[in-house]
Amino acid sequence: MLPRRSSLTGLAVGLFAVYVAHTCWVMYGIVHTRPCLAAARDGEGSDGCIRPYLARRPKLQLSVYTTTRSNIGTENNIDLVLNVENFDVESKFERTVNVSVPKKTRNNGTLYAYIFLHHAGVLPWHDGKQVHIVSPLTTYMVPKPEEINLLTGESITQQIEAEKKQTYALDEPVSHWRSRLTLNVMVEDFVFDGSSLPADVHRYMKMVQLGKTVHYLPILFIDQLSNRVKDLIIINRSTTELPLTVSYDKISLGKLRFWIHMQDAVYSLQQFGFSEKDADEVKGIFVDTNLYFLALTFFVAAFHLLFDFLAFKNDISFWKKKKSMIGMSTKAVLWRCFSTVIIFLFLLDEQTSLLVLIPAGVGAVIELWKVKKALKMTIEWGGLIPAVKFGAFTESEKKTEEYDTQAMKYLSYLLYPLCIGGAVYSLLNIRYKSWYSWLINSFVNGVYAFGFLFMLPQLFVNYKMKSVAHLPWKAFTYKAFNTFIDDIFAFIITMPTSHRLACFRDDVVFLVYLYQRWLYPVDKSRVNEYGESYEEKPKRKPHKQ
Repeated sequence: MLPRRSSLTGLAVGLFAVYVAHTCWVMYGIVHTRPCLAAARDGEGSDGCIRPYLARRPKLQLSVYTTTRSNIGTENNIDLVLNVENFDVESKFERTVNVSVPKKTRNNGTLYAYIFLHHAGVLPWHDGKQVHIVSPLTTYMVPKPEEINLLTGESITQQIEAEKKQTYALDEPVSHWRSRLTLNVMVEDFVFDGSSLPADVHRYMKMVQLGKTVHYLPILFIDQLSNRVKDLIIINRSTTELPLTVSYDKISLGKLRFWIHMQDAVYSLQQFGFSEKDADEVKGIFVDTNLYFLALTFFVAAFHLLFDFLAFKNDISFWKKKKSMIGMSTKAVLWRCFSTVIIFLFLLDEQTSLLVLIPAGVGAVIELWKVKKALKMTIEWGGLIPAVKFGAFTESEKKTEEYDTQAMKYLSYLLYPLCIGGAVYSLLNIRYKSWYSWLINSFVNGVYAFGFLFMLPQLFVNYKMKSVAHLPWKAFTYKAFNTFIDDIFAFIITMPTSHRLACFRDDVVFLVYLYQRWLYPVDKSRVNEYGESYEEKPKRKPHKQ
């Protein structure tokens, strides 16, 4: 019978393989659409095939209107902001126009853009073959607090009085202007099979009967993934005009279907409680990344998820069975817990993407549990106030503690002045939202810049004991893989610069651990000087005579 832990690892790897295979199959189904085979066999009069109206090469016109109403039936109470005559679906363009902002919109109302694609020289309302799509040009979001100099009280652009006035409005979301509108038209002369229309494209299609054949009108699409938080502009009561950049580019059928699915995924995240900023981080992965690199990122992310699970599993399993702290740096465990919690609070204060925040929070909880194990803490409830007790250390553990204290003594001469100096410098030269923000930033900058020094006590203990057998090498291996994967994500997911640099710093630390692994080879079957063997073999029951 296989050990339970091996079966769990095998199950995780098996589920991972099934997940990757299923995702590849789904992606293939998205980018590859089956054409109508009867069209090639029977010609123009084939039944069941839906042909592109663009194949008839009609003369088209693009018109963009704005209105405060979500539904319009006539041309009343609407403003024409862009009119492109002799619109060529193959030609890419970008134009910036000024849009009048109605009073209703300035009072936290919504302004909509109506984009019409219709025959040239004919008003959209008089064209039976026009297609249109609607998109809000405003969104609601809590504005980011302005940062000030904590000593002088001055902000970057205004004095403290104006800053106080702005802070008063931060309690509730305000209307923001979407300064970009990205349009696409599917230009492939693709003939669909009417009996198996893809559901994702079907909702964007409008069909007309021309003689004996059915045609679908041009598929007009708004790229919502291009609406980024960095392009938003706050709308105040004095705003009368705002710029709107309208850009157009053709799109293939495969990319159109992929983009529809991605937009639906982002919308689902927002329905589950993701904020505009969280959704924006996901958008950035798709919009700012080459599609081939994006495919590579998917596989890298899948492996990252697998290694994260295996690292957590083996780390928890190692510490759960850990009865002694021989060879383990207690201060390194305490520092790792402190730094993980500080990093989590920093990411929370910076309103970082949940893609980064959630794993950091899980890691902080695990590190707190490790501290409880390392200090042999027990909590006893004798009433409303719990009593915390610490276990006794053996002579061998005390010897390890001496090495640990000796290493920390030398490090403190270098570490503390650097951290204090960095905190004072940032207070004098950098602006923050609050004193709490400065405190968290000072701590986290110390963690990121000099935190790797606190990993040195464990290296020093390994050097003194000439052994690394006491370390959780399985968890280290998975974490090492994830560290190199994090290097890739450091260029994809938006995160603070200090957090990005820390990913590369961890590479160096793992290389040093690997060097010690090579320098002090482990014979797991040998009983060490503490009477322990690190090779765990399942006990067999004696045979009955």
